[in-house]
Amino acid sequence: MNRIRPGFVLALALSLLCAGQTRVEAGEAYAAPAAPLAHSAITMNQAVRMVEQRFQARVVRAETRKDGDQTVYVLRLLDRSGRVFTVRVDAASGRIL
Repeated sequence: MNRIRPGFVLALALSLLCAGQTRVEAGEAYAAPAAPLAHSAITMNQAVRMVEQRFQARVVRAETRKDGDQTVYVLRLLDRSGRVFTVRVDAASGRIL
């Protein structure tokens, strides 16, 4: 019998979890994950690709949050050594906060 490698299962599960996931906060209108928000310069998917390349890590959770008038993508990443960390991206400028 073939054994499924735990790393493969983890990678598959993480890729399914982070495929365009968006959290809706109270009072915030829902926006489809791949669609840009009205005042966004980048989409959630663009932000995910950008931070994955920059930090050489995999996004395991992605949320859209409102900080006053500012829309921020909050991305949780997992690197090759197993370290989990959070990166915030300004949706209007694409700048890492």
